[in-house]
Amino acid sequence: MNNKTITTEGHEPSVEQKLRALYELQVVDTEIHKLKTLRGDLPNEVEDLEAEIEGVELRIKKMEEDVKNLQHLIQKKEQEKKECKEHIKKYETQQNKVKNSREFDSLNKEIEYQNLEIQLLEKKVRDFTHQISDKEGKQKEANAQLIEKKEELMHKLKDLNEIQHETQKEEEGLMEKYKQLEKIIDPRLLLAYKRIRNSVVNRLGVVAVERGACGGCHNMIPPQRQLDIRTHKKIIVCEYCGRILIDKELYEGTHS
Repeated sequence: MNNKTITTEGHEPSVEQKLRALYELQVVDTEIHKLKTLRGDLPNEVEDLEAEIEGVELRIKKMEEDVKNLQHLIQKKEQEKKECKEHIKKYETQQNKVKNSREFDSLNKEIEYQNLEIQLLEKKVRDFTHQISDKEGKQKEANAQLIEKKEELMHKLKDLNEIQHETQKEEEGLMEKYKQLEKIIDPRLLLAYKRIRNSVVNRLGVVAVERGACGGCHNMIPPQRQLDIRTHKKIIVCEYCGRILIDKELYEGTHS
């Protein structure tokens, strides 16, 4: 690509200027794509890792909250156990003061009930303790996973930052050139170019005529259409693949 900037101050750009600008835009597009290819999937990988880390951190926080809630429940059940034992002690003291067997049996039933309550509370404490152990084990695994993910993210960020640092100035220059060229090109033509570029494998929306054939799909172009292409009077597209066609001289002039 030549380094001359196409200017159209004070007048509407000609078809030739539009075509030249469009082809230069494609060259710039290709260079930007190459720079992005250098980064590869790193930006997406960094984004995915950041999302994974956020997810793991949320899981760890949820497990920490669950453990605290379970510990609170254990404390509550232990307090209830203590109250049950106090009731038993009180009933046993009352048994020593009863005057008949009916009162004694009634107090004995209360003591049995409190002992059953204690057994139930102890079972719940064991269940809660087992849940805490299970969650702490999973939390330990999640913390190890978090450390691993953060180390991986650090390395990928380092690689990405190095590549971006090396290519930033070049990419900024290309983007500035891209904006200048966009101003010259008719919006509908620009939209058509982008649509074609995104729909073909080699990402070429503008191609030169080579040996009487389309430089994209290689189908032959009628002589009259070749003449129209050379005269730069209107925009001509390939009737087979839809690519925008330019003549060899304009193509070589853009590269000179």
